[in-house]
Amino acid sequence: MTRLLRYILIGLLAIGLMCLLIYNLTWHPAARELLQASCKNPAPVLVPGQALKVMTWNIQYLAGKRYVFWYNMADGSGPDDRPTQEDTAYNLDEVVRVIRDEQPDIILLQEVNDGAKSTHYDNQLTLLQERLSDLFPCSSEAFYWKADFIPSPHIFGSVGMKLATLSRYEIEHAERIQLPQPSTHPIQRQFQPKRALLVSYLPLRDGGQLAVINTHLDTFTPNDDTLQRQIEATGKLLDTFESRGTPWLIGGDFNLLPLGQYQRLAPELRSEYMPDSALHSLWDKYPMIPSNTEVGGVDRGKWLTHFPNDPRISGPDRTVDYFFYSPRLKRIDAQVRGDDTLLISDHFPVIARFLLPMLP
Repeated sequence: MTRLLRYILIGLLAIGLMCLLIYNLTWHPAARELLQASCKNPAPVLVPGQALKVMTWNIQYLAGKRYVFWYNMADGSGPDDRPTQEDTAYNLDEVVRVIRDEQPDIILLQEVNDGAKSTHYDNQLTLLQERLSDLFPCSSEAFYWKADFIPSPHIFGSVGMKLATLSRYEIEHAERIQLPQPSTHPIQRQFQPKRALLVSYLPLRDGGQLAVINTHLDTFTPNDDTLQRQIEATGKLLDTFESRGTPWLIGGDFNLLPLGQYQRLAPELRSEYMPDSALHSLWDKYPMIPSNTEVGGVDRGKWLTHFPNDPRISGPDRTVDYFFYSPRLKRIDAQVRGDDTLLISDHFPVIARFLLPMLP
C-alpha cells in the first residue's frame, strides 16, 4: 500500500467517524410522527356550538427582558448567552400568573425549553404543568430543536426546544408534521432547528373533532425561500382540513409581518423581514387575528406582539404572532395582552374567543 493511498484511507475513515459522531449528537425526526397526548385526569369533551378561549404565547424559554442575547443583534454581538436560574424561576411564576388570570381553555406555547444547557437543563413544560395541572389536564408536545451538543461558542452544549399545547378539554391524539428546512450545508443543517406543526385533535361530543395547530416558523434569511415553503406546507394542511369539513385553528409565532408593517419598521430593522409578507397566501383565504385592518388602524399599537431584546428598540414595534382559523368558527373577541407582560418575554400573548360550529 502506497503512502498516498494510506493517507486517503485514513482521511476517509476520519470523515466517516466525524459524520457518525454528528449523526449521533443530533436529532432526525420523521416527516410525520404520531404523538401520544397526555391527559393526567379525566377531561371534558368539547360541545358543538360552545365558546372556546385560546391563547398563543412565545414564552422565550422564560428568559425575560433583562438580556441582549448574542442572536438579538444582526452581527451576533449580543453580550449574553443565557439567563440566570433566578430569572427563569421568576418568569415561570409570571407566566403562570398571566395564564391563571386569563383562564384560557387551550394554550399554545412556543420556545419551551427541555434539556437545554442555556436554561439549566430544566424541563420547562413540566415546571408549568406542576403549577397548572388543575386547569389543564391534557397536553401535547413536540420538539423542534434538539441536539446533545451544538459546537457554537454561544451554546457549546445541548439544546432542546418544544412546542407545547395545554388543554382544559380532552385531546384524543396529536401528531408532529415536519416543515421544510433551510437549504444549507448538510452538516450545518443537522444542528439547526427543525420547525414543525404540532397538531392536536380534540373530539367533539356527538362526533367530529377540532384540529388545533401550534407552530413557530423560521426567521427570514435573504435569498432563501424556507419561510415561503413553510407557509405553503402549512396552507396545504389547512386546505385539507377545510375540504374535509374539519374545524381548525392555528396559532403561533410566524416570524412574518402583516400588511403594511414593513414600511413602518425602522429601516435598519427591515432586513429581518421580507417586504412582501408570505402570510398573504394564508390571509387571502382564511380569517386572521389580529387582522390586517386591526394592525393598520388607528389602534394598531394595541396589536403589536413583539418587543425584541435589542437595545436599539425602546418598545413593541411589530406583529409576528397570530391566529388563523376556519371560517366554520366564529370570532367573538380578541386582544393582545401587553400591558403587564412587557418584561416576561419578547413576545406578548395573543388571546381570542371563538364559537365552535354546530354539527350539521
